[in-house]
Amino acid sequence: MDGATGSLKILVPESRELDLFAGMLEAEGATALRCPLVRILDLEDAAAAREWIALFLRQPFDDLILLTGDGLRKLLALSGARSDVFIAVLGNTRTIVRGPKPARALREIGLSPDLAPRNPTSQGILDALAQENLQTRRIGLQLYPGKGTLAEDLRARGAEVFPVTPYRYASQAENARVADAIHALAQGEIDVIAFTASPQIERLFAVAREAGLEKELAAGLARTRIAAIGPVVAETLKAYGFAAHIQPENNFHLRPLVRAIMARRGE
Repeated sequence: MDGATGSLKILVPESRELDLFAGMLEAEGATALRCPLVRILDLEDAAAAREWIALFLRQPFDDLILLTGDGLRKLLALSGARSDVFIAVLGNTRTIVRGPKPARALREIGLSPDLAPRNPTSQGILDALAQENLQTRRIGLQLYPGKGTLAEDLRARGAEVFPVTPYRYASQAENARVADAIHALAQGEIDVIAFTASPQIERLFAVAREAGLEKELAAGLARTRIAAIGPVVAETLKAYGFAAHIQPENNFHLRPLVRAIMARRGE
């Protein structure tokens, strides 16, 4: 790599904002290598999600925890002709966001989060609610596909939790390109890999297992600088045994991530 001449090669495993993120990096003179790891799709059977929406409109929750921006957008889409009613009820419900993406989705419909933990993680949400009595409190919880214990943790504190997962991942998409990216990492052809969401990491390791490339992936990540958009992603990396070398200090969005990456380009 020669950061001074702008030849920084960055693997960009973004999904919905792939082109936006890659374009930001390319505007700084970097070479963005696109690798879409996760595609968000509509539910094959949305009956349970629509029942959740009907319950929310009929008996609004005391709180609604939003883990992702895409989750809120999908709920609005699923509410269909009642989207205006959904927004009105949401405006009278305490909203708790895990990070900047659901906060941005709320602002898109003229609302703002009521509680945004300083630590934008599931544990941060629990910490922010630590002094509150959750006994019999009705809490809606928007989840994303995958593992997580937040619902169980809230129930353990006495809350009545109503979870909903309003979208699915096309997890088999682009497997061949992901395998190619793993080979490129292992061969030292990538300077930085930039993660913007935890499912990207989970999918990368899943493809490595399926393709028998776990050793190659471990070797590749060990020799490549890893950038993470924020604490949630950094925690997921840690769970897989890797640390983020680059991370925005306190503003967990694409632009600060780009600045953080480019500030390290000469290393």
